[in-house]
Amino acid sequence: MIDPWMSKTTSTFFLLAAFSASVFLADAKYSWAAQVDVFAVHGIKVDVTANSTAAARDQALAIGERVAFRELLERLTIRTDHPRLPTFSANETAAFISDFEVAKEKASTVRYLATLNYSFKADDVRSLLIDQKIAFAETTSKPVLILPVYQAAGSLLLWDDPNPWRKAWTERPKKFSLVPAILPKGDLRDIAMIGPEQTVTGDEQRLSAIAKRYDAGDTVVALAIMKMDRGRPDLEVYVTRYGSVLQEQTVVKSFASNDTEDLDSLLSRASLELTSHIEDNWKRDNILQFGRQAVVALKIRIGSLKDWLDVRHRLADVAVIRRSDLVILSLDEARVNLHYIGEPEQLALALEQADLKIIREGDSWELELKK
Repeated sequence: MIDPWMSKTTSTFFLLAAFSASVFLADAKYSWAAQVDVFAVHGIKVDVTANSTAAARDQALAIGERVAFRELLERLTIRTDHPRLPTFSANETAAFISDFEVAKEKASTVRYLATLNYSFKADDVRSLLIDQKIAFAETTSKPVLILPVYQAAGSLLLWDDPNPWRKAWTERPKKFSLVPAILPKGDLRDIAMIGPEQTVTGDEQRLSAIAKRYDAGDTVVALAIMKMDRGRPDLEVYVTRYGSVLQEQTVVKSFASNDTEDLDSLLSRASLELTSHIEDNWKRDNILQFGRQAVVALKIRIGSLKDWLDVRHRLADVAVIRRSDLVILSLDEARVNLHYIGEPEQLALALEQADLKIIREGDSWELELKK
């Protein structure tokens, strides 16, 4: 006699397994197609004057393509490699474009102005960088919360107004980055949550609380100390990133003003330089290492089909994962062989950005979904 509970469980399992197998096969190429947004460049502004509207438009679109492609290549690579990035003609660049749209446009008889959005062919861009032997990263960090603390004349400023250091960070140009940097509102709730002294000393509980408020993965404390040297402002900046699965590190950078810079210009330059430094550090930690491939067997506890689909979609957003092979699927557990490139630490860091945590359970590895 067939146990009715076993019959129900078995039929549910096979239904779940059949559905899951179909969606996994549909996503067989997700490792290269998942992070579509990384290969999209939005908000490219063009303004061209020519003999006619048509000529101005053609020139503007050609310029837009090259500017967008350059922005994408710089987004994926480290600054020291930017001089090695290839340059292409308009026709050559067009071969890498999968789609584009004109978000806004205005035209006269001789002038064309527009805001353009582009999407590029991910596999072709990867192949280009690999052929050029230029290292690149694709993993997008969770938002990073910047806490700019300014020290001048012995006082520490964070929420106070004016805080010229905070103003410099606020006024940075807005563009897509692998490390989205956000600033807190500075409202009463923020003020009650953490003060400048607690920020500088690295109060982990308070830093974690304010990061959670803004759905940030990490916090970056940027302490700028202003000094006067021969009547000109100089800066010494201590930058510490908290909350990452990587070890905390403090970087010290010095900025001397030049003959044409006032304090605001110096602070602006420093904020831009440190933004690039934070991005480069992230890229170095997440460089895609195609020569190193590995497999890890994972157990994933699930409570429903929805949990499984949630995990599957999150895995699809992890750049270092090449393939996932479903081994076993039951009502409360999935077992998966995860094929990835790079070091185990890179895999753990990339999974963390998708709110997935890999932990050791005895002799096996378990993947935990953060809810």
